[in-house]
Amino acid sequence: MYFMTYEWLKSILTPEGKSVNDLSAPRILFAGGLAGIFNWEVAIPPDMLTSHFQTAPPGKYPNGFRDVLRELIREEGAASLYKGFTAVLIRAFPSNAACFLGFEVAMKFLNWVAPGL
Repeated sequence: MYFMTYEWLKSILTPEGKSVNDLSAPRILFAGGLAGIFNWEVAIPPDMLTSHFQTAPPGKYPNGFRDVLRELIREEGAASLYKGFTAVLIRAFPSNAACFLGFEVAMKFLNWVAPGL
């Protein structure tokens, strides 16, 4: 989800007749930030299940994640899978924007140092 969304957004943000490799830093930041948000929209429920499973006393969930999911939904509702969602999204945009900008700068540098590798 992460890289797929990033690449899709880069192609959408690329002006007509230009190469994706010539995308400006603000557009890379925007694409990276949104890719992070989309990634966490998909990843936060499994992350929530993992956190509950890992912090539970040994033996509490004999059937693993299925038991965690059943208990969370029964006791707190389906919205419990998205606890902390706002905080995650606030963090996701700037951190992933910076991550992808760093990735693009590193790739340009490596292609300059060792073209064709």
